[in-house]
Amino acid sequence: MIRFKSFQTVANRISINYRSILNYFINRSTNASAESFNAKIKAFRAQFRGVKNVEFLFYRLTTIFA
Repeated sequence: MIRFKSFQTVANRISINYRSILNYFINRSTNASAESFNAKIKAFRAQFRGVKNVEFLFYRLTTIFA
């Protein structure tokens, strides 16, 4: 019997996340909105790289995305 490491990796990942996978098929719910929000924050941070005043950065984030 030959074991494929890549298949075992996929099988492990499915067994770890099976509740989230089944939740999609039961409720048709995903975390797409959270992923979109994270992408917006990443783009904002990339735009203001090297900011020294972190409090102001958080203020800007809350005023734009809240």
